[in-house]
Amino acid sequence: MYPSNMMESIKKVEAAREANAVLEPARMTAEEKENLLSTYHPDYKQDEFDILKVGPNKGGKVPKELAAILQAHSRINPSEIDLSKVDYDVDVLVIGGGGAGASAAIEANEAGADVMIVTKLRIGDANTMMAEGGIQAADKPNDSPAIHYLDAFGGGHFAAKPELLYRLVNEAPEAIQWLNDLGVEFDKAPDGTMITTHGGGTSRKRMHAAKDYSGAEIMRTLRDEVLNRGIPVVDFTSAIELILDENGKAAGAVLLNMETKDILIARAKTVIIATGGAGRMHYQGFPTSNHYGATADGLVLGYRAGAKLLYADTLQYHPTGAAYPEQIFGALVTEKVRSLGAKLVNRDGKVFMHPLETRDVAAASIIRECNARGEGVETGSGLGVWLDTPMIELKNGEGTIEKRIPAMMRMFAKYGIDIRKEPILVYPTLHYQNGGLDITADGMTTNVENLFVAGEAVGGIHGRNRLMGNSLLDIIVFGRNAGKNAAAKSKETKVGNLSLEHVNAFAKEMEAAGIKTDMVSPKLLPDYTHKR
Repeated sequence: MYPSNMMESIKKVEAAREANAVLEPARMTAEEKENLLSTYHPDYKQDEFDILKVGPNKGGKVPKELAAILQAHSRINPSEIDLSKVDYDVDVLVIGGGGAGASAAIEANEAGADVMIVTKLRIGDANTMMAEGGIQAADKPNDSPAIHYLDAFGGGHFAAKPELLYRLVNEAPEAIQWLNDLGVEFDKAPDGTMITTHGGGTSRKRMHAAKDYSGAEIMRTLRDEVLNRGIPVVDFTSAIELILDENGKAAGAVLLNMETKDILIARAKTVIIATGGAGRMHYQGFPTSNHYGATADGLVLGYRAGAKLLYADTLQYHPTGAAYPEQIFGALVTEKVRSLGAKLVNRDGKVFMHPLETRDVAAASIIRECNARGEGVETGSGLGVWLDTPMIELKNGEGTIEKRIPAMMRMFAKYGIDIRKEPILVYPTLHYQNGGLDITADGMTTNVENLFVAGEAVGGIHGRNRLMGNSLLDIIVFGRNAGKNAAAKSKETKVGNLSLEHVNAFAKEMEAAGIKTDMVSPKLLPDYTHKR
């Protein structure tokens, strides 16, 4: 499958494999990491960011592409929307049908609330499905939530909101048990003990997995639970504007049927934003591992309603996105490949970094190797480095790849690449939205009452970088948290008169700031049409 220039490089990789398999590269010092990140990581490219001119984060820095949709026109004219005609009236409205939204809906339903999910694609069409490597939880005798906290706090550059991270790590063991009880088929030893592995930046083996289909297995189970409970799911329908009541509290959403383009009104006592990430914004032109609908919708909805953003200037570029073949450019190559023993090597077969550095450090190292040192492999449409997958079976025995990472093996096999015998080419891919809406420990936004947020649309849980396995964890912990608290809040809430005045106020603020744009938001779906 590989062309001649790559085969020449592969011969060098093969010649060095046995020596590389036992090589233990040194980890970088804190100073080395900071110098590397400031020079090569995309988050540090100052000319790729804009300063917001309006809204609750006025004066703050965000990626240019995000600034454009935050400071865009609404998709609706409030004067043309009849808020007296209510199509759906519920206690809890969940916007988003991924793992966070499903977890929230299940717990709200369990608490006795009348809950509904609205999602612009189908339930399960989410980044949860794309997650592969596993979910962290400190539930083994040699581990503890305190150690998990230290790993995650340091990996996030000590920037996580302590109260959010505290909740994440302390509720992790229960989250695993909850999923297990719902029917998630985690990898287990013959005696029933859960098998756990390392991830980048972890000091203990606490990664629980279902082979390398972890996210899909979790989403399958959550979706089935939602449907078995009879929770209403309105598919192919986007929330395009939040509705507030006369007191400024979240009170529902304006919905758009993606097929008929009909406008619908949902009234709710509490609202949960669980819209996921932003990979399809393709910040700085990067490819993405994200699903088709990941266009930062929740950030736009919350921001226009007055909710603050936290760390919106920081993204995670997963170090190992597929760089070849072109058909799967940007597709996720799970970190589990490295936790099983594969190392990153350059075109000459040299290992250039410790395989389990944190994701931001690993991504910056690969970018440096390709662009500054000139040691990358030319793919025909860019550069990449080798992830030496045959090393896994050299270290762990024949059959390990098919048993532990079958999805990876099948993805590359479609293109004639046998990862048991040949290395694969990787380059960083836009993977995760570290920043998002600012919430308190109960899941509610800091300055819009009755508006809750869960999952990737939250900012502050992970600080400025996320460790592997903490995203599947946060959708469960904070999804459940939002569902419980939104249900409880709905019982004491009486909705006032519905209003879209905040949309008019935002438009006036844009006009006063001199912002001229033809763009409307939320974006909803990416546009891949070729323009002349």
